[in-house]
Amino acid sequence: MKFPPRSLLPPLAAAGLILLAGCATRPGKPAPRKGDEIVVAGQLFHTGTRVVTWMEPGGYDAYRVERRFAPLAESDWESTKTKVKGMDTPNRFSTRKGSLTPEEIERVRGGGWDLPTLQRVVDQFVIHYDECGISKQCFAILHDYRDLSVHFMLDIDGTIYQTLDLKERARHATIANDRSIGIEIANMGAHSDKDFPMAQAWYPADAQGKPYIKVPEKLGDPRLYTKGFVGRPSRPAPVRGVVQGTELNQYDLTPEQYAALIKLTATLSKVFPKIKCDYPRDTNGTVLPHKIPDDELAKYQGVLGHFHVQTNKVDPGPAFQWDKVIDGARRLNR
Repeated sequence: MKFPPRSLLPPLAAAGLILLAGCATRPGKPAPRKGDEIVVAGQLFHTGTRVVTWMEPGGYDAYRVERRFAPLAESDWESTKTKVKGMDTPNRFSTRKGSLTPEEIERVRGGGWDLPTLQRVVDQFVIHYDECGISKQCFAILHDYRDLSVHFMLDIDGTIYQTLDLKERARHATIANDRSIGIEIANMGAHSDKDFPMAQAWYPADAQGKPYIKVPEKLGDPRLYTKGFVGRPSRPAPVRGVVQGTELNQYDLTPEQYAALIKLTATLSKVFPKIKCDYPRDTNGTVLPHKIPDDELAKYQGVLGHFHVQTNKVDPGPAFQWDKVIDGARRLNR
């Protein structure tokens, strides 16, 4: 075999690299997601856990005006205005304006957020339970009937659904909306002794006496990403505890939900340096079980519950394992 002269090898190698680079960026070449990325000001960040965005099949799109689960002929905004009381605007989100200058508002209101500006604005991660049981039902209630939104939903199988770019101001936690990211975790919630049986019906016992999650047939296809998945609470017995001064009962999240939430929390605290990987604590170092005073909330930066923001809320409830989530996220970020 006759080889080219040694003097021609570098140019030939360079030409080969150029050809390879050209193939890699050929127009029309698909660029698939890995499947664990979240979208932040148009950029993708890996989480290490399954994320389905609003742009993908099976996702939930909070940018859409139409009601997702209404009959198609009745889903448009004109029909919605007459059929759903309290739906005042076609959009379920708005622009984060709270700490921006008029010039910055003008720049970003068309979508022109850059990551440093967003990192300056966002400093809280608010955790909710949805009291709907599954993410499908959560989106139906928020989007189709309550004129609300949230950035993430976490289903019982551990799948995270992102419904909006994190640059958007979702409607999930009143006074915290301008500065926070929100997640609704599929869970039937915390209740008083009187009201708990309704939630408890979702957790019948199997042949071995262990509780599992049984989605009521009236909700139809639960649209779980993991087909055939059977969810179980992380602890078999209901957890009893006090939130906002009231004794409540609650079944815990599934192990799959905790695993996904830990990874998402670690990711958010990395992408947003102002979201400290910690929760509000009392003088003993345990989670503060009630709303934070307004002056303290205004200064707080980190992970918190919905009940830390509003006196009329008790989510994520007494069963939520704060140390499990925060300690797990900290280990990932070491």
